[in-house]
Amino acid sequence: MIDVIVVGGGPTGLMLAGELRLHDVRVLVLDKRPEPTEVVRALGLHARSIEVMDQRGLLGRFLAHGRRHPVGGFFAGIPKPSPRLDTAHPYVLGIPQPTTDRLLAEHATGLGAEIRRGAELVGLTQDDDGVTATLADGARLRTRYLVGCDGGRSTVRELLGVDFPGEPSRTETLLGEMKVAAAPEVVAAVVAEVRKTQLRFGLMPLADGLHRVIVPAEGVTEDRTAPPTFEEFKHQLKAHAGTDFGVHSPRWLSRFGDATRQAERYRDGRVLLAGDAAHVHPPVGGQGLNLGVQDAFNLGWKLAAQVDGWAPDGLLDSYHAERHPVAAAVLDTTRAQMQLMSLEPGARAVRRLIAELMEFDEVNRHLTEKITATALRYDFGEGHPLLGRRLRDVRLEHGRLYELTHAGRGLLLDQTGRLSTAGWADRVDHVVAVSEELDAPAVLLRPDGHVAWVGEDQDDLVAHLPTWFGAAA
Repeated sequence: MIDVIVVGGGPTGLMLAGELRLHDVRVLVLDKRPEPTEVVRALGLHARSIEVMDQRGLLGRFLAHGRRHPVGGFFAGIPKPSPRLDTAHPYVLGIPQPTTDRLLAEHATGLGAEIRRGAELVGLTQDDDGVTATLADGARLRTRYLVGCDGGRSTVRELLGVDFPGEPSRTETLLGEMKVAAAPEVVAAVVAEVRKTQLRFGLMPLADGLHRVIVPAEGVTEDRTAPPTFEEFKHQLKAHAGTDFGVHSPRWLSRFGDATRQAERYRDGRVLLAGDAAHVHPPVGGQGLNLGVQDAFNLGWKLAAQVDGWAPDGLLDSYHAERHPVAAAVLDTTRAQMQLMSLEPGARAVRRLIAELMEFDEVNRHLTEKITATALRYDFGEGHPLLGRRLRDVRLEHGRLYELTHAGRGLLLDQTGRLSTAGWADRVDHVVAVSEELDAPAVLLRPDGHVAWVGEDQDDLVAHLPTWFGAAA
């Protein structure tokens, strides 16, 4: 029997596979596509996702293939300078999604995960002992748990019968990569003029003479799985810019809508949902891929603990309890941003007001933190201000915090030297080190980097360790 089947080989599924393999969980990733996609739907990582890669020792690989950009201007495309954020990585890492997919796949397979492409899930049943997955070729696989990371049109979610309430697409946007014959200065001038009123329009130069082209569609198609035609692209470019810029030689063409939906529950017995299978929203702000990767980061260690047999009661259910509200907040933020990008007079007036308010540093930082997820706090109850928050990468006497988190275990960072994790040493690392940047005697970090306890009393620590790490060995 397989420990976990992950359905979907995108960033969420691959991140989850890597997290599970850190704990020696046997993982099989099923992806119905015969080859990795070349479609570039997402263009980068926000600060929290960059921290996630750093926490697992992957950031160097990503930095080698990406470019750093300022954080400012991501909230509804309102141009504002980058605010000061509580992170060691106050930038956006521009990196195309196929590259992110490849790096995460290399990480997962390097740890021992198996990726099976051209394998389409068509059925599943579950019982008290596991899940039976049926594939399109008739194969039947048995697994202890199954996670649907298979996108907004998730087969896993549909087979489970989990409701996906929200709003359907009201607008549609065309997206593709193609070559452009017009001179660069002409392209830049026309795009600047069109974007004064239409923010869902742009031509961004890429490598190899290609441009990433985005333009509003004429309406909303009934079947958005069908890619647009090249003639449709040219027609819409002329409609909005008065020219098609001499586009030719398309590499790929796609479309996306602004549907906003969220699964009512992220767990149904031994089957769970993550990423776009659990929530979809317009791409404004660039949060989709990041939200999915962070879902996987929250779920991975909890599911591994369940498989390994040491998970305390309620640990796996805390995935829904923690991540469902996060996605709900993101959906609201993208709804607000879409309203601010409307061409209606009332919406444009509100946009001008928000832009004025963002001149205040505190407002600009607050809205930017919503995009970057750097101010996220899970509800662990009352206590120290750090409780429930992720701890940024603080400098230690020798090295830095995130260098100690690559194995995906819990971590007690002890500045007192008087504490002990005896009984939990197989799940929690104990590091005695001093950091001038940490205003707390000691902190207990979950494997996802969120602070689970702050203090200096051994009895209090022992009382809190079982909440996240189960009974003492």
